[in-house]
Amino acid sequence: MARDLNKVMIIGRLGGDPEMRFTPSGSPVTTFRVAVGRQWRDSNGETHEETEWFSVVAWNKLAETCNQYLNKGARVYLEGRLQTRSWEDQQSGQTRYKTELIASDMIMLDSREGRAHRESDEYHPPRDLPRSGRSGPPPPPPSPDIGDEDIPF
Repeated sequence: MARDLNKVMIIGRLGGDPEMRFTPSGSPVTTFRVAVGRQWRDSNGETHEETEWFSVVAWNKLAETCNQYLNKGARVYLEGRLQTRSWEDQQSGQTRYKTELIASDMIMLDSREGRAHRESDEYHPPRDLPRSGRSGPPPPPPSPDIGDEDIPF
């Protein structure tokens, strides 16, 4: 028997800051929109561009991560599935539909220099660990990210 597949992978830029809220049971859910551009040449050699907008929904830990680290303009890889939901419009009485990418994985593609300066990008020693009586140099900061130009392929 054949299996069905609903898998989507996109790379694009956030059109605005993510918005996080909580369900009545306390589960975090974050929503945001991602613009994915496409270019092609027609038979006359003219270049054309178009942008497709995806509504993205992330749940639970991924929702918290997206809300904390993503911001408008960030370049991101997203993987997930498409889901269409419907509802009755209160004003017109018409049935409305919305197709969303339900994210299962996210990778930030901007280098640290390309991201907005956030506190999480700087080294901070853990606050919850007890201090020992020993003195010495602080631990070294984490190694910097390598840039796209440093990757050999």
